[in-house]
Amino acid sequence: MTLRAKRGFVPRRGAHHLGAAELSVGRNTTYNLVGAVLPVILSLVTVPIYLKLVGPERYGVLAIAWLLLGYFGYFDLGLGRSTAFRIASLRDATPAARADTFWAALALNVVMGAVGGLLLWAAASYFFGHAFKMSQVLRPEILASVPLLALAVPIATLTGTLTGAMQGREKFLETNTVSLISTTLFQILPLGVAFWSGPNIFYLLIAAISARLAAILVLGYRCYVEFARGQPRRLNRAEVPPLLKYGGWVNLTSLCGQVLVMFDRFAIGAVLGAAAVTIYTVPLQLAQRVQILPGAVTNALFPRLSASKAEAQKDLGDMASRTLLAIMGLPVLGAIFLIEPFLRLWIGDEIGGQSAQVGRIVLIGYWINSLAFIGFVRLQTAGRPDLVTKAMLAEMPVYAVLLYLALQHFGFVGCAIVFAARCFADYLILNWLVDRTIARRWSLLFSTFLLSLGAWLASLWQITDWRWWLSAAALGLVFLIYGWLTLPDMIKATALATAPGRLVAKILKFETPTGPRS
Repeated sequence: MTLRAKRGFVPRRGAHHLGAAELSVGRNTTYNLVGAVLPVILSLVTVPIYLKLVGPERYGVLAIAWLLLGYFGYFDLGLGRSTAFRIASLRDATPAARADTFWAALALNVVMGAVGGLLLWAAASYFFGHAFKMSQVLRPEILASVPLLALAVPIATLTGTLTGAMQGREKFLETNTVSLISTTLFQILPLGVAFWSGPNIFYLLIAAISARLAAILVLGYRCYVEFARGQPRRLNRAEVPPLLKYGGWVNLTSLCGQVLVMFDRFAIGAVLGAAAVTIYTVPLQLAQRVQILPGAVTNALFPRLSASKAEAQKDLGDMASRTLLAIMGLPVLGAIFLIEPFLRLWIGDEIGGQSAQVGRIVLIGYWINSLAFIGFVRLQTAGRPDLVTKAMLAEMPVYAVLLYLALQHFGFVGCAIVFAARCFADYLILNWLVDRTIARRWSLLFSTFLLSLGAWLASLWQITDWRWWLSAAALGLVFLIYGWLTLPDMIKATALATAPGRLVAKILKFETPTGPRS
């Protein structure tokens, strides 16, 4: 991104402006990362308490209820992302123009949320009344709670739109703070109700929805201050088509992604049985955590890229790709070596040993998929979310055929290999669609080779064998050096400017960068 000079870094034209953008993206990434990690930790703590207070059957009913709510949440038609894109692209427009976009998104959201809520009411009434197997004691509880589930749909869709509007103005600290508090209340309030009043599902849902309502009140007030105060309250119909067109493609992309993610598990269940689904799903869900960091980066990049011109988009995208490539390889390598001893300790030797074979492969797949995030977000911020959806639709039949063949000949390990291959194809296709080049292909191939070598070596020996430790240390050193060489110069300068960085630079006789010349 910048050129090294004898006494520091000399930026090319416009780099000082890009540097400010990079710092902003880095700060917002930190907010997103904290907002994503803390709820995961909270969930790990509260799930055992839920199981103790409400029992496995009630918790299972609640899990299915939230799953239904999640799918019917797609009735927002991608308005959250669409609103973020439109408002970010209006960075230099008048406040009245941004207010028009906000009111149009809000009106569309109310309609879509109401339709989704009514449909969920009908579907949940039938499902819990006739199709779902549960004790007769629980059935009246969940049926009485169906109207609350229906109410939760417009609440969820409205939260998405309000959050998208704030993210379009890069208010990530506020949105993540509200989300974190809301998620904490969402987990804790039902526990308090269960402890003091008993585990009745109706009252548990009231407590959970109250937490989401609190978030809407705060976000609604902040959006009013940011967009509506002092501006005309009107529905500009010209804003509706672009919001629906962009949001529709984003929504279809999400649906296609869900189909691709779930298809392998349905295929394994049909071909190999339920036990194989467990062996495959447990490490898959663990490996998916690799995407927390890329998700935080791309969410921070989204409004900045939406408001940038093509050259700045390319520069920011390249910097993000190089940064992810540099910093993610070593943690993923560590996960590849540690997943088998962890799984054996966590779920036992029999299942853990088999799951580890899958885990090592899908870790590589999710790592590659994380790098594809940059191409994904660049297409969305260029106003072409349709290309992402079309790419997914083209993949589906090929993926289905390869999955079937792999399952027939290689079992769930073959399924994991096909999953990783699809992730690699995603990376290549999305980057080609962005600028008709395969971005950083040799770096990706080199890193993939190293991770695959690590997966093979980790499968040969147990953690008690000295060769396990030697191979992990050797590959770790290679990734450490390679990551440093790949890291953008601006991030190197920031790292070396810290107190530990200055010490390392002195020991290794590096010259600490003095920063860009004015």
